[in-house]
Amino acid sequence: MTGRAADRTIRRARAAAMVAAVACVLAGCMSQAPPASSSSSRPWPAAGPLPSGRVVWMLTKAALAQLIADPAIRSGLAGSPVYEIVPPGQEPLPGFDAAVTVTFPSLVALSHAVTGGRLPAGTRAVLYDPEAWSFTPANEQRDPVQAAKRAASLARAHGLQLIVAPALNLTTVLARGSAAPRWRQFLDLQLAARMAKVADMIELQAQSLERDSGTYAAFVRDAAAQARAANPGVTVLAGLSTNPPGAVVASDQLVDAIQASRSSVDGYWLNIPGPGPRCPTCNQQRPDVGIEALRAVL
Repeated sequence: MTGRAADRTIRRARAAAMVAAVACVLAGCMSQAPPASSSSSRPWPAAGPLPSGRVVWMLTKAALAQLIADPAIRSGLAGSPVYEIVPPGQEPLPGFDAAVTVTFPSLVALSHAVTGGRLPAGTRAVLYDPEAWSFTPANEQRDPVQAAKRAASLARAHGLQLIVAPALNLTTVLARGSAAPRWRQFLDLQLAARMAKVADMIELQAQSLERDSGTYAAFVRDAAAQARAANPGVTVLAGLSTNPPGAVVASDQLVDAIQASRSSVDGYWLNIPGPGPRCPTCNQQRPDVGIEALRAVL
C-alpha cells in the first residue's frame, strides 16, 4: 500500500468513527459546548469584505451535525462563516455558532413563514431554492427572477439576507429543445446575473459537474463572473455533494473541484443529501466523503 493510500485508509476509518457520533449531536448531547451567541463575532458576508482566504460554508443542519462530529472539522469551521440550513419548523443545532438560514422551494412558503413569524429565533437569512420539481410552482419555474425579486423585498423588510440557489434543471423549462448541456444553457440564459442582482448571496448548483473538475471550474468561473457583474457585492458559493445521482464520488474529486474553483467563489455549499422526495435518485449518504474532503482543505 502506498503512503497516500495508507493515509486515505486511516482518514476513512477516522471518518467512520466520527459518523457514529452524529446521533448524539442530533439528539442534543452537546451540553458541554458553549451555547450559540446571539451576537456572533464571525465576519458574516453582509457585514463587509471577508478576510483574505476566509471561506464561507453553507451546510444543512443534518450535514453540519455529521461533519462537526469530527473534532478537527469542528475546529476548522469555527474560524469561518457558516450558514446552517434549517427546514421550516425545525430549530438549529445547539452549541455551534452559525447563521441560521431557513430554506424554501417556493415564494408562497417563504412569504407565509416570514410574514407569519414562523422562523426560528435568530434567523439571519432565507434561502430561495427554485427548481424544476413539484415543490416549486410552475409559474415560479417559468419566471424565477420575478419570484426572487419578491422574495428579496420580503426578506429585507424583515431584516433578513436573501440567498438564491437556482437549479440547473430550470433550463428544462426556460430553454426547451436546446441540445446544449444544462450548464451552458444556464449561462446563456444569464440566470446567475439576473438572480444575483436582487440577492445577497447566490449558490451555483454545480454539484452535477464535480466529477470533472475542469468543467466544474469553467461553469463556476463564468457564472460567478456574471453574478458579480450584475451585483458586485454579492457573495458567490458553489455547490458540492458527497453522494449525487450517478457514479460514486470520492473525496479526492471534491477536493479537486474546490482547488480548481477556489479563486472564483467565496465558498461552498457542501451537501450530504439523503435519498427521498427531494432527491429521489441520490445515492446513499456518504458523510465520510465530506469529512475526508474537509479535512484536506480546512
